[in-house]
Amino acid sequence: MNKRVRKAVIPAAGFGTRFLPATKSMPKEMIPIIDKPAIHYAVAEAVKAGAEQIILITGRGKGTIEDYFDHSYELEHTLELKGKTELLAELRAISDMAEIVYVRQKKPLGLGHAVLKAKEIVGDEPFMVILPDVLVDDDGESTKKLAQTCLETGKSVIGVQAVDWDKVSSYGIVSKEGDGEVFDIKGVVEKPKREDAPSNLSIYGRYVLTSGIFDYLEKTVPSANGEIQLTDALEAQMREEGVKGVIYNGRYFDTGDKMGFLQATVHMGLQHEELGSDFDDFLRRIFP
Repeated sequence: MNKRVRKAVIPAAGFGTRFLPATKSMPKEMIPIIDKPAIHYAVAEAVKAGAEQIILITGRGKGTIEDYFDHSYELEHTLELKGKTELLAELRAISDMAEIVYVRQKKPLGLGHAVLKAKEIVGDEPFMVILPDVLVDDDGESTKKLAQTCLETGKSVIGVQAVDWDKVSSYGIVSKEGDGEVFDIKGVVEKPKREDAPSNLSIYGRYVLTSGIFDYLEKTVPSANGEIQLTDALEAQMREEGVKGVIYNGRYFDTGDKMGFLQATVHMGLQHEELGSDFDDFLRRIFP
């Protein structure tokens, strides 16, 4: 097996209905958190975790994502003429972050279907799956840990985090075997009632999968709404090959949710090199 996980799949074909009307005319992945769109953070995380090639699964109306990661020669030329070298370097760095490949998902038929669209490009290597609706601000360390676990065990790996028991009905919850940070996952229950939940460990949108998952995805029967669910394929893989879980104890933000987006904006604002100190002072003044 490879010494590193070189490829990352980032599904970005959804409609973003939770952010209507804003997403009527712009992709949800392009809504900015401070001065960078949400999709930027997902790609940067993948690169910091070791990915060299990013496979973005896009759909209709997502052209601005491609434009964002492309060179803008007219803008770059203007900045060069004005002597704005730092900003010019920042823009060029975005285009040079990684090799980015785009695959079109003509219909949003579920996360599993989006991942399956990357099969020919991924080939027989393990690969990351990073949901751009989830911002994890840890320089890619948690995703790197998932990748290391996949390489060491030869099994697909799911990132999980403990949530309050009162909130388990909002998440996909795993059942586990064994103690410690790394363990065997025995099943996944979608949004269980508290009394039915096998644990309080939720899937938070980070995976490193073996290429074998594609065989299971191809055999997965679509749900009643016609979608192919990644969790269904993972459960089949669990039964035949085993799947690992890795606990993440840091913070993440669901930027596809309005409250989570606001929390991420505040968090990243406080971390911002240029704005952080003034923003902190502002918050302390209005919330003494």
